[in-house]
Amino acid sequence: MEAIAASPVIKVVAISGSIRKASFNLGLIRSVIDISKELNNGVNVEYVDISPLPMLNTDLEVNGSFPVAVEAFRKKIAEADCYLFASPEYNFSVTAPLKNAIDWASRPPNVWADKAAAVVSAGGGWGGGRSQYHLRQIGVFIDLHFINKPEFYLNAFEPPAKFDVDGNLIHAESKERLKKVLVSLQAYTLRLQGK
Repeated sequence: MEAIAASPVIKVVAISGSIRKASFNLGLIRSVIDISKELNNGVNVEYVDISPLPMLNTDLEVNGSFPVAVEAFRKKIAEADCYLFASPEYNFSVTAPLKNAIDWASRPPNVWADKAAAVVSAGGGWGGGRSQYHLRQIGVFIDLHFINKPEFYLNAFEPPAKFDVDGNLIHAESKERLKKVLVSLQAYTLRLQGK
């Protein structure tokens, strides 16, 4: 009888475009982390906080090195197999903190390149859907490969309640949808890696 090879562990870096403590988008990431532990299928999701990053200023790049917080962030991005973005919508686009983080990690050498990504969002109206399309456009330039389906955007304000007062996702149907996003991201990552 042949031994079945264990699936490789996929390292997912999760980034929230909102740096507010009770952010719904950060709540989505916490939920994805819980889902990954429940699935126990070789997906390790790590939230990486982008709030310590200074605003992009190439004057801060000295002799080919970056500020300490930027170096640490770039290392996390480089070591990941793929990315999960929780991208709220501000003025029909991505947030300033998220764009800043993307720009720092794309400074030469671009550490985003040739990896899989997924995007989820929560908010009012279209649930952050327009920010997702802008993020996908940015991804084209920095060589990120976003999964196409399933899409996940959530109107956080329509009944029934989706989040508690601390920004934790409490809506069972939305958790099931997030699970599908995570499984799709894992499959696409393995495909890009030729596994």
